[in-house]
Amino acid sequence: MALLEIRTYPDPVLRRIAKPVDDVNAQTIKLAEDMIETMRLSRGAGLAANQVGVPVRLIVLEEESDKKKRGDIGNKVIAIINPVIVGSEEEEIAEEGCLSLPKFYEYIKRARKISVKGMTIDKAPFEMQCDGHMARAFQHEIDHLNGVLFIDYLSPVKRNLFKKKYIKKDR
Repeated sequence: MALLEIRTYPDPVLRRIAKPVDDVNAQTIKLAEDMIETMRLSRGAGLAANQVGVPVRLIVLEEESDKKKRGDIGNKVIAIINPVIVGSEEEEIAEEGCLSLPKFYEYIKRARKISVKGMTIDKAPFEMQCDGHMARAFQHEIDHLNGVLFIDYLSPVKRNLFKKKYIKKDR
């Protein structure tokens, strides 16, 4: 496995709409494995393929665990190809961060419960209903596949302040 470079804002690949994965092959599986290792070593909750410069519809997520910290070996990780949200209900506001926007956190409104469909890297159909953190993580990563960053949910004033401060701070 290999540690991949996580692309950070304002890298243009983060705004590209990812293409569907038509064929799950050795290259797809290797990308998923490398993404899992990268996500874990970076202490992330999820990672989308375009965050590592590959604009295909593939995400990896670490499932919640009450007993272990994010990134611990033994935590269950899922890799989903061509994920789509097929249902959502209720809303909640919670804090989010992103590996592509290091050290920036903001409160964002999202659906509290969702239903997701896709395919595993073993080519099996995937369906999941989830809430709370997992629902937020799925929405965040699927947004990445659509070229959307969580800063896009900020008010125009907050977004402009973010851009001024973030670009000055890190550039």
